[in-house]
Formats: sequence, structure tokens, C-alpha cells
Amino acid sequence: MNQVSERLNLYVKLIRLDKPIGILLLLWPTLTALWIAADGKPSWQHLLIFCLGTALMRSAGCAINDYADRDFDKYVKRTAERPLTSGKIHAWEALMVAGVLALISFLLILPLNTLTKQLSVIALIVAGSYPYFKRFFAIPQAYLGIAFGFGIPMGFAAVNNLIPAQAWCLLIANVFWAIAYDTEYAMVDRDDDLKIGIKTSAITFGQWDVLAIMTSYAITLVLILWSGWELGLRWAFAGGIVVAAAIATYHYQLIKNRDRDLCFAAFRHNNWLGAAIFAGVVLDYALR
Repeated sequence: MNQVSERLNLYVKLIRLDKPIGILLLLWPTLTALWIAADGKPSWQHLLIFCLGTALMRSAGCAINDYADRDFDKYVKRTAERPLTSGKIHAWEALMVAGVLALISFLLILPLNTLTKQLSVIALIVAGSYPYFKRFFAIPQAYLGIAFGFGIPMGFAAVNNLIPAQAWCLLIANVFWAIAYDTEYAMVDRDDDLKIGIKTSAITFGQWDVLAIMTSYAITLVLILWSGWELGLRWAFAGGIVVAAAIATYHYQLIKNRDRDLCFAAFRHNNWLGAAIFAGVVLDYALR
């Protein structure tokens, strides 16, 4: 029994259920999209499907990421003890876990329309291929933003069976948000990544990393504000954007000296930026 418990604990660490920040960074944009698409009244079915699906696909993505990076993670101090790269579980186990989670996620969306199912296939391909973009793409965080934000067009598709232009704009905003927070994350591992040849935005931006992060935050918030306004959101929503801007300003204070621990703290704090935007959307509809 103890061996089963230990194995399950390793799987929990493999899919980062002990570190739910990644799930939240996917969930806030998805919930925001669902709320807007449903005019503030998303169905419980949609909420349940997308919340569970987000958690499952993020977890599957972690397993695939560790499989792809198993020969690199051993050289990075922060990741050297992950279950797969440390040899505590086998590579085939990571693939098995990812496959099971992706299958369950697909079964969840079977009640939804055809357009949503088609988008889910694209989302799966993007999520599965992301880890390999770090081999050649100078800013893989941009690709991560697509993977982390694909719940946005899927949410609109599930509710309305169509995707307005503003939804795609929200996806682009999510790309810039991911560049911002994942560059903060990459700044923690920059020295190790340089040694092993992994490409990250922190390396690509170099001395301009802080400027690039703050510019990405600004673009994110402007695009979200424009999209929400075009879709009928007003002052409570704008208030959420103002709070998010204040949070981004606080992140500048954390990252400006490039201290590793503070950069990681800024990355984790992005949960509150996403929550502020979502809260503004919810409040805007609630006040009508």
C-alpha cells in the first residue's frame, strides 16, 4: 500500500498538482471568455467541463513537457529532482499519464458542438508540441501563450458556435501575457538554460528583458480592454483592468533587479492579475 501511495505521489508531482499556479494561469482567461460569451450567465455544464478540462490538459502538458525535457532538466537546479529526470519514474509512465489525462479531457467535451471539438484537436497539437519549440524558437513563450489561451476561442465556440474577432484578440492578448509571466519564470533559470542550449525569451531579450516584460503587460491590458469594450463591457470591467495594471507595476518592482527569487515571486503573482481581470468582467455583468 505504501508503494502505491508513493507512486501516486510521484504522479502528482509529475503533473504539478502540488503547484496549481499553472492551472490558474490557464483558468482565468478561459473563465473570462466563458463569462463574456454567455453574457455573464455561463451554464454549469460549461463551467464544469472547462474547469476540469483546463486542469486535465495542463496536467497532461506537464507530463509531456517533462518527457521532452528529461535529458535537459537534470542540468537545471530547479528541475533536477523532478520524478522523470531523476529516474523515479519511467518515460513510458509519463506518456501513459499524459495520454490518459488527454483522453479524459476529450471525453468531457463530447456533449459540446462540433466546432469546439475541432478546436480541441488543435489545442492538443499545440500543447503537445510546445516543449519542442524550445529547441529552435527564440521566444517559445509566445507559443505557450497560444497553448495556455486556447480555452478562449473554445469557450466562445462552446457557447455560441462561433468565434468573434474579439475572441481572437483576447487570444493574442494571452500570448503577450504569457510572454510577460513566463519570461519572469525563465529569468530564474537563465544561467542554466544558456549552458544547455535551451532557448527562452529571457535569453533572447537579454538586457532588455524587464522592458520586454512590461511592454508585454501593457499590450496585454490594452488588447483586453479594447476587446471587452467592443463586446459591451464597461466601467467595472475597466476597473479590473486598472487593478491588473497596478499588479503589473508591482511586478516591475519585483523583477527590476533580476533577483531569481523575486522573479519567481512575480511569476506566481500573475494569478492575481488574471483574477483581477476576471473579477472585473463578473462584476460588470452582475451590476447590470
